[in-house]
Amino acid sequence: MRSVLPGGDPPPAHAGGAARPPGQEPVVQVQGLVKRYGRKTAVDGLDLSVGAGTITAILGPNGAGKTTTVETCEGYRRPDAGRVRVLGLDPVADAAALRPRIGVMLQSGGVYPGARAEEMLRHIAKLHAHPVDVGSLIERLGLGGCGPTAYRRLSGGQQQRLALAMAVVGRPELVFLDEPTAGLDPQARHATWDLVRELRSDGVTVVLTTHYMDEAEQLADDVAIIDGGKVAAQGSPEELCRGGAENTLRFTGRPALDLATLLKALPADTVAAELTPGTYRVTGRVDPQLLATVTSWCAQHGVMPDRISVERHTLEDVFLELTGKELRA
Repeated sequence: MRSVLPGGDPPPAHAGGAARPPGQEPVVQVQGLVKRYGRKTAVDGLDLSVGAGTITAILGPNGAGKTTTVETCEGYRRPDAGRVRVLGLDPVADAAALRPRIGVMLQSGGVYPGARAEEMLRHIAKLHAHPVDVGSLIERLGLGGCGPTAYRRLSGGQQQRLALAMAVVGRPELVFLDEPTAGLDPQARHATWDLVRELRSDGVTVVLTTHYMDEAEQLADDVAIIDGGKVAAQGSPEELCRGGAENTLRFTGRPALDLATLLKALPADTVAAELTPGTYRVTGRVDPQLLATVTSWCAQHGVMPDRISVERHTLEDVFLELTGKELRA
């Protein structure tokens, strides 16, 4: 797989010495962040840490505070309280030093409506000392036919891909992506996923917001779920889905099996039921021992399961448990 940052010389080390070794200190560190709009508290003592060279997905319902948090990290908003450091710098006080080192993809805006796509991208590239080769980036993102087209005449998907190209053309150390695949067709969505993975492979740290749970599961090394202006949970998708999950095992066989004998072989807190004729569910602590017990019981009773599956919580299950199922304005 070729790099998303093709051609050219490597970017220089950041000011103050050699490039930061991965894992030394967080690339983004937020401690006790508070941000208010009048009487409304959008972010209420939020703590967040983003490791170097990782993809971190920030999830949250509408109004949870995720956009305000990210905009504060980008330097667009000044915190009312708390401490924010991005690449070791204050996003507001050190904005001039920080901007050349980060890329920002906004979900909308940030582009002159009448500017031609390639013209805009080349303009952004000229603002950086070591930009990506624009022609290669246009080809990589499938924007070859969009060069002479005004931004306002591009499709929604083309606008998204152009915004992504503008975020990465300067070879940033850190990229903020706001809903990077919103409105994209499946092909463009998967192409964007590949590009984000390549950014990580190139050592770039990626922070993205998304409403797509499968996107977070596919891409993220770390997921932060924000609700009520605080981080409700943070960890890898595997850690979040494992924690608190009540596992379920399902299998199919002939109808009316004697489940009483199965229950005698299973732990006391396990429940087994025939949901529909020939379809069975075992609920409890599903681990390798329980799975082995069920398959052994089937063999002893001459049952050949047509299908056997272990179901676990998805990231969407965890999200809804933490944030509730009611609609948000």
